[in-house]
Amino acid sequence: MPEASTRAQTTAGVERINVAATQGNGLGCHAGADTLADAARAAGKQETLARYAQDYPKGPHDQPQGMCPAFGSLRVGLRMRRTATVLSGSACCVYGLTFTSHFYGARRTVGYVPFDSETLVTGKLFEDIRESVFKLADPDKYDAVVVINLCVPTASGVPLQLLPDEIEGVRIIGIDVPGFGVPTHAEAKDVLAGAMLGYARREAEHGPVAPPRDGQAERPTVTLLGEMFPADPMTIDALLAPMNLAAGPAVPTREWRELYAALDCAAVAAVHPHYTASVREFETAGRPVVASAPVGVDGTRDWLAAVGRACGIAEDDIAAAQTACLPAIRQALIEAPIDGRIVMSGYEGSELLVARLLIEAGADVRYVGTACPRTVWSEPDREWLENRGVRVVYRASLESDVGAIHEFQPDLAIGTTPVVQKAKELAIPGLYFTNLISARPLMGAAGAKSLAPVINNAIGNKTRFDAMRAFFDGVGEGHAAGIWQKVPGDRPKFRAKQRRHLDKLKRRAASAETQDLG
Repeated sequence: MPEASTRAQTTAGVERINVAATQGNGLGCHAGADTLADAARAAGKQETLARYAQDYPKGPHDQPQGMCPAFGSLRVGLRMRRTATVLSGSACCVYGLTFTSHFYGARRTVGYVPFDSETLVTGKLFEDIRESVFKLADPDKYDAVVVINLCVPTASGVPLQLLPDEIEGVRIIGIDVPGFGVPTHAEAKDVLAGAMLGYARREAEHGPVAPPRDGQAERPTVTLLGEMFPADPMTIDALLAPMNLAAGPAVPTREWRELYAALDCAAVAAVHPHYTASVREFETAGRPVVASAPVGVDGTRDWLAAVGRACGIAEDDIAAAQTACLPAIRQALIEAPIDGRIVMSGYEGSELLVARLLIEAGADVRYVGTACPRTVWSEPDREWLENRGVRVVYRASLESDVGAIHEFQPDLAIGTTPVVQKAKELAIPGLYFTNLISARPLMGAAGAKSLAPVINNAIGNKTRFDAMRAFFDGVGEGHAAGIWQKVPGDRPKFRAKQRRHLDKLKRRAASAETQDLG
């Protein structure tokens, strides 16, 4: 029977993890990506991991450093109306994810199904998940219940696919989002968005579905793929109006019925280029997908042309749409110039778009790093940047981003928290990409003048950094950080001895895991 086979696979996966915990120096769920991935394959998750490997290819350094990828899927569910989210994973992981969700202002309850080795091996964990889903599935409260397997339940083969598709009209969606299979939280958003689009597409194929809350759009729509600043969809709508097109829903959506409207479009704009699973669902529904976004003069002109042709719009109407908006964008860039050398990086997926806008505003951008993978949907942006001498790095590591700061000595570094920290240590102004850059409009004339104030103000703080560095000069760094009557001596031999001991422990653990997995 399929259920008996799945339970046997789950048991095999759990045994591998338990052996790694007892023989591998007590590593447990921290046994390492390879150990957990091997356990997941043994437990029947081969197809899931193979699909993730194809959808979200890793880089030469495996994957970027960042937050738990599952936060992306959690965030998508928490932002949707009438959607309940349940996590299945280690307690420490669930604590970290729920803490982060409330830090981001979710103000929503997150369900949690605890487990131990016994409930994993016996299959009781799956039964506990199933019971919790039946308790939650109240059609008066929810349109959907999302269940997310974290690393250990995924590696153990907990079979969320055996959950019912719906209970009392409430849709049930189970997904695996392991850190060893999904590289970044940006792509984890796509895991859930793609699963929901697939479910909604199948519903629409089988009969009538709920209309949009605000009624049917009067013009053919262009669905926007990727999270963006709230004003950007309105700007895009105005850009499309001369072609008798309208901006459709943004995916991930804010409620279930928007998924139907997103699928019922003339074309899809892959504003964020890493939504591979979502693109697959749109293409299955027969919808053309257009790359890049309307940023700056060049980006807006090319994007309008691509969207218009995908939607069968006449060339004269495309030209009219370009003529209607490009002069205002060009003027906005002239009125809000940026003068300075910049390196930038981030993990949202819009890094290349921001770099294009900065360059058209006059900035000297030397390096763009993104935690996301290279896809066909980012090719126009990559080509445009590289033709202007910009180094574009996909799956950028922290070391790559920091190395760019040392190499190019910029006037401003834009990036993640550790990148900004390193820049400021070098007396170089820094801005956190997620909070200070991606939280601004990027499209059309509004986007063209939105970045200059914050960028120029940050660059102008250089003298303050120089003053602070001069004030704290001589306080020491590294082993000698602080103010001392007698500066501590460095002990490189002690550090070398400690590293050798740690390497020995790692080799012993790896050997034990290899013997078990063999």
